[in-house]
Amino acid sequence: MSIKILIADDDSLIRESLKIILNMDEDFEVISCTENGFEAVEECKERKIDVALLDVRMPVMNGVEATREIVKQTDTKVLILTTFDEDKYIKEAIKNGAKGYLLKDNSPIKIKDAIRTIYNGNTVLQDVVLDKLRDGISNKVNKVLNTEAFTPRELEIIESIAQGLSNKEISKKLFISEGTVKNYITSILSKTNLKHRTQIAIMFIKGEIVT
Repeated sequence: MSIKILIADDDSLIRESLKIILNMDEDFEVISCTENGFEAVEECKERKIDVALLDVRMPVMNGVEATREIVKQTDTKVLILTTFDEDKYIKEAIKNGAKGYLLKDNSPIKIKDAIRTIYNGNTVLQDVVLDKLRDGISNKVNKVLNTEAFTPRELEIIESIAQGLSNKEISKKLFISEGTVKNYITSILSKTNLKHRTQIAIMFIKGEIVT
């Protein structure tokens, strides 16, 4: 069963190129192409779209605003695919529920892999995007986040979650068992009064985790 795709970009050449590339792969089916965020939202509401590829700067409604409405009103997962890597776009898109942020200069193979990853419930952040988030986090963390409330290991877990790593990936990275990772996450959720790991990532990126 193919992954149903929506492409939203105000550049017709980009839209058509992506459509051709994706439709050549039996894993994908481009259901709709739109030129602005408003149309993207309406299409996701009216049709069964698995993953929406959204540019950031579009007329009528930009990709960041469209992400918020799509996530709020549908089950569609959003991948931001753009040429812009400004901090404000990255943070707002992730805060609004985007599952990935990728630049257009990536190869078709990487874009396809990102779509598959997001479709399967994981997060995709390009290195340059992740570096920007890390820089922002490191500048904020000691000022906004009360680090004394967490153990050094819990802080490592929090940052790993913010990077989009699964429990299994965190266990390999930190050389601890998945069960131990789950125990740390339970402790973090308890200390922050949050309900699930996605909220940890969002609030950490925003520098708003409270204790």
